Amino acid sequence: MKIRRDNALAVVVDAQERLFPHIHEHTELAGNIEKFIIGMQILNLPIIVTEQYVKGLGQTLPVLQKALSDYYSPMEKMTFSCCGEQEFIDSLENLGRRQILLVGIEAHICVLQTALDLREKNYRPIIIEDCVSSRKPNDKRLAIERMRRSGCIITTLESVLFELCGTAATPAFKPISQLIK
Repeated sequence: MKIRRDNALAVVVDAQERLFPHIHEHTELAGNIEKFIIGMQILNLPIIVTEQYVKGLGQTLPVLQKALSDYYSPMEKMTFSCCGEQEFIDSLENLGRRQILLVGIEAHICVLQTALDLREKNYRPIIIEDCVSSRKPNDKRLAIERMRRSGCIITTLESVLFELCGTAATPAFKPISQLIK
């Protein structure tokens, strides 16, 4: 199944300031998520941002808030799965897109549970592997394996950006190429 611009949307899951420093390879991860967000904007894809228990975990990382600019209107949640919040489900239904690009933390908790629930609701979760992580590398590894076995698509940042471009003839190609350099 090919990922298509007219059928995809992005979800940034819980990339929050108090938990992020404890995540494996968090500096590289923050940079990748920032590139993902910028890429989604270049490609004009909708972006949903969630934040888990803001009182305890803080807001989305400031660097990501800056990259999100007008897109930064987070949905606070208490459920681990984004699908446990009616506001999230309503947003998906209103946008009418079935391919859900997931990035964020933690891979083995909120990202995993969201992906599994999306599959159950007949959406197509697409996990951007180099844009998700956990505190422990083994937790991420097992979560990716479980999501793959559950029918989720696993891909990388560069791969998904160029797949969404589709051709070097699109106006998005040059800025996407510059972004990933």
